[in-house]
Amino acid sequence: MITPGNPVTTGLGAATKVFDSALQQRERLRDLAREAERELMAVQMASMDELTLLSNRHGFQALAQLGLDACQELDKPATLLFFDLDQFKRINELYGRTEGDDALKTFADVLRIAFRESDVIGRLGSDEFAALLTGSGAVEISAIRARLEEILDERNGTLHRGYDIRFSIAQLEFDPDIHRSVERLMAALDDICHQGTIEF
Repeated sequence: MITPGNPVTTGLGAATKVFDSALQQRERLRDLAREAERELMAVQMASMDELTLLSNRHGFQALAQLGLDACQELDKPATLLFFDLDQFKRINELYGRTEGDDALKTFADVLRIAFRESDVIGRLGSDEFAALLTGSGAVEISAIRARLEEILDERNGTLHRGYDIRFSIAQLEFDPDIHRSVERLMAALDDICHQGTIEF
C-alpha cells in the first residue's frame, strides 16, 4: 500500500543482492573445484611412474590393496604376477639410456594391452613390473608368457632395434590367512624369486 511520505521500493535492490550473492557462491564453488582438481592431479602424479605412465610402486600398492579388499569381500581369488626385463642392463650399456627407456615404455604398453581393465599394473622400479589379477587364482604362466611374447614379437619386428625385449615372470596366489595385505604378498613373492623356488 502506498502512503504519503513513504518511498516506493521496487524490490530491485533486494534482488540485486541475492543475484550478487549467488554469483559469489558460484565463483567460490569454481575456486574449490579448481583446488580439488589440483590436489587430485598432485596425488595422481605422486602415484604415477612418469616414464611409463603406469602406477609407480606406491600407486600400485594402494590400487592393488583396493583390489585385494574387493576380492576378499566378494570371496574371489587374486594372483600377483612379477615381471623382470631380461638383459636390461646390457641394453642400457650397449644402446644407451634413451633406448633403455624406450624398452621400458614398450613393455609397459604391452602389459596395458595384455591385461584387463580390472587388473592392476605398475612399474615397481628399474626394470621390474607387477600385475595383480583380480578374480583369478593361480594362472597358467605359459599362456600369459605366450600372449605377451606374441605382442612383443610384433613390436620387436616393427621397431627394428638391435635387440629383442624379453622378460621373466613369476606368480603367487593371494592367501588372506598368510599374506593379509598386498605389501606382504609382494614381499612373499620377492622372497620366493630370490630363493629361486619359482622358475623364472
